[in-house]
Amino acid sequence: MSARAHVAAQPIGGAFLTRGVAIVGAFAAAGAIAILWRLVYGLGAATALNDGYPWGLWIAFDVVTGTALACGGYAMGILVYVMNRGQYHPLVRPALLTSAFGYTLAGVSVGLDVGRYYSLWKVPLYFWHWNLNSVLLEVALCIMAYTGVMWLELSPAFLERGLTARSPCIRRFSERALPIVDKSLLWLIALGLLLPTMHQSSLGSLILLAGPRLHPLWNTPFIPLLFLISCVGMGFAAVVIEGALSSLATRRQPETRMLANLGRAVVPILVAFIALRLADLVWRGQLAALFAFDHYSVMSLIEFALFIAAPLMLATDAQRRNPGNLFRAAMVLVLAGGLYRIDAFLVAFNPGPAWHYFPSVGEIFVTVGLVSLEILGYIAIVKYFPILSAQPRPAAAR
Repeated sequence: MSARAHVAAQPIGGAFLTRGVAIVGAFAAAGAIAILWRLVYGLGAATALNDGYPWGLWIAFDVVTGTALACGGYAMGILVYVMNRGQYHPLVRPALLTSAFGYTLAGVSVGLDVGRYYSLWKVPLYFWHWNLNSVLLEVALCIMAYTGVMWLELSPAFLERGLTARSPCIRRFSERALPIVDKSLLWLIALGLLLPTMHQSSLGSLILLAGPRLHPLWNTPFIPLLFLISCVGMGFAAVVIEGALSSLATRRQPETRMLANLGRAVVPILVAFIALRLADLVWRGQLAALFAFDHYSVMSLIEFALFIAAPLMLATDAQRRNPGNLFRAAMVLVLAGGLYRIDAFLVAFNPGPAWHYFPSVGEIFVTVGLVSLEILGYIAIVKYFPILSAQPRPAAAR
């Protein structure tokens, strides 16, 4: 393991209220107003949802795509704790923080999308009413549990900060709680690997319930596996993007070597995804539909182009060591995975010719506001808690 992997995480410090934070905060405030409008006046007034499209932007993007982008913690857990690549440990806490926020805000989106949001607390508690044949129940329980697990996995960072707090009560609590959490981490990590494996594949199973209303290009029994493979790739890409942006914003030395190695790790994952999807289309006799050049075909071809472009951009060591190229490849992969999921839940879903859907202004503001809130939370936590490894940028590079 390299020496750099042993550098302890530290708060980056500095002022929180900057011009950038103020701009992001304005978007978060606009989102909060849109959320209040939805809670007061209901789904009908705040969204463009209808009987044909009972789910829209909040599910397709905030939940289905957002949780995949929040799989950085899951991907890093596989790499560090299953494949025993301890040199990547400095990337674990930032990935966990991004994942915890992503899943938390996905849960908020689900709450906003449910008509009787005030009854959601009954889902985990009223177990005698559970429909054990429901894939939606499994997704709900797994996402709820995984959100809690991720904040618990991240809790050592908060407790370490508590050891130096001015309050004696906080210091005593942190001193007592930190050893307990450390001893429990093995079980938390195991749960953190099991739960996403279950619910990410189940998200694919969920759209299969649409039956013939789902276009044949996406209507495959392999879609749960495709969702699972793509979420691992998107998780790695999210770690690369987070690492690049955070090092730039906080003036830290970028973890170029580790991020380049992540680029190498994601290539076989993407190749497996492309091969499986192509083999599935051949097996089901849908290649003609792929080249029909209607809007379904065009969207699917764009997905393929993006999924193929990402590994081509990461094919050689020189390409992976180029920070700009690595960042662009990660963005292409995020766009590819996001488009595949949005297409499956919105574009490929056809409830009939009488139904149409395009997100309302309120839905868009809620989504933008939740993403802005996640950014603000991330900035605040890395400034005051030990999340990022202390790798100051050399003076000549500043």
